[in-house]
Amino acid sequence: MRRFLLVAGMLAGAWSAGPALAQQSKVGDWTIEKRTQDTHCNASRGYKDKEDENRDYVIVITYSEKAIVIVMIYDGWEWDKVGEILRADVATDDADIMKKAKWEVMDKTTVRGIFEFDQSIMDRLSKAKRLTLDFEDDDDDSIEMQVPRAGEALAALKFCEENRK
Repeated sequence: MRRFLLVAGMLAGAWSAGPALAQQSKVGDWTIEKRTQDTHCNASRGYKDKEDENRDYVIVITYSEKAIVIVMIYDGWEWDKVGEILRADVATDDADIMKKAKWEVMDKTTVRGIFEFDQSIMDRLSKAKRLTLDFEDDDDDSIEMQVPRAGEALAALKFCEENRK
């Protein structure tokens, strides 16, 4: 029995000294997580669209009391200039969110929007089934991304933020 307690104590010490694991949960096909290298939690969802040559679509949403960050990845994009600032109208299936919002090209398939925190944006996102980016003068690169269960995912994201370690 003593030997068992000694081994259990040693294992507990080894586990606590190991790498910190991420906080993670699932809401449908959304992943809500606080990775050890990140300050804030994020909600992410990826899928393939059979109607679009089986291309990959990924969205990541995170926020703090100061900002909302949305990253969209689409393997049909071929942006040329990393760091380029694009302008796009952002909307959901039933509400406009922002006209001519700034989006930064992160790599050939990724854009990132950083917006001042506004609860009304979060409220509109939570009711969305689709999120669209309509780029100025560029209909070919405009996109509609499916965001089912966004309200549940954003509620879980809020819970993660309030309980992050």
